[in-house]
Amino acid sequence: MGFFYQQVSAQEIEARAYSNAPIGINFVTGGIARAKSGSYTLTTEAVNLTRIIDVFGQSGRISLLVPYAQLSGTGSIGAQNMNASAEGLSDPVVKISANLYGAPALSIEEFKNYQQDLIIGTSLAASIPWGKYNSEQMLNVGANRSLIQPAIGASQAVGPWRLELAGMATIYTSNTSFLGGNTLSQNPIYSSEAHVIYYFQNTAYISADATYFMGGQKYVNGTEISGSQENWRFGGTFSYPINKHNSIRLTGSKGVYSNTNTDYTALGISWQYRWGGGL
Repeated sequence: MGFFYQQVSAQEIEARAYSNAPIGINFVTGGIARAKSGSYTLTTEAVNLTRIIDVFGQSGRISLLVPYAQLSGTGSIGAQNMNASAEGLSDPVVKISANLYGAPALSIEEFKNYQQDLIIGTSLAASIPWGKYNSEQMLNVGANRSLIQPAIGASQAVGPWRLELAGMATIYTSNTSFLGGNTLSQNPIYSSEAHVIYYFQNTAYISADATYFMGGQKYVNGTEISGSQENWRFGGTFSYPINKHNSIRLTGSKGVYSNTNTDYTALGISWQYRWGGGL
């Protein structure tokens, strides 16, 4: 449980990661999410700012996520009780995405005639270790290390449906202040995710989401403290447009298998406002 926060961050299931949008559009999203594993609860309030950009003639996006979290709960490892009580800024995340094929950079007027077929895209995300961290306690809302996450994915349109598939690796830097002066290191986690999305005529959409993770052995001072993870998660997303500037989104996911007993259930709600690009 000492790695609960970064595990939740790394295992987020994101539908529509590779989609097209008009150049110059900006999105600001504010939301709250809660993840629960056993008696531990992580509540996160976050603001995400995204801008759609032109990347060599294809659309791309750059985004900044700033989270604030509260972690609480009581558990035990063997005969040792472990209480969690932490609150503060979590590690911000910067993400850059670039579509490679099928998502041309278009103005908002040109975008009205755009019809998706196949989109192929790539992305790179990285966390900044600015979150609140106390080296004397196991459970924190900041990780005191970074994660770097390269990914590649595709989205295929079939009428009102979108079929998406993506693969990624989550690479961790070392935490050299783990429980004092110890060094925590971790092998990469490799994952894949799939989404089946249905669009309604008013641009609302609903999706069924699935993801699989493997790897991520952890070490303290070079000694292995956990084995390789293997996790399956399933979830869903529903987004509804209030008007041309505002929309609301509901998300939920649940672990259905974990060989390391690190399943958790997550629920979230967010509000998005968009502007710019001649909108």
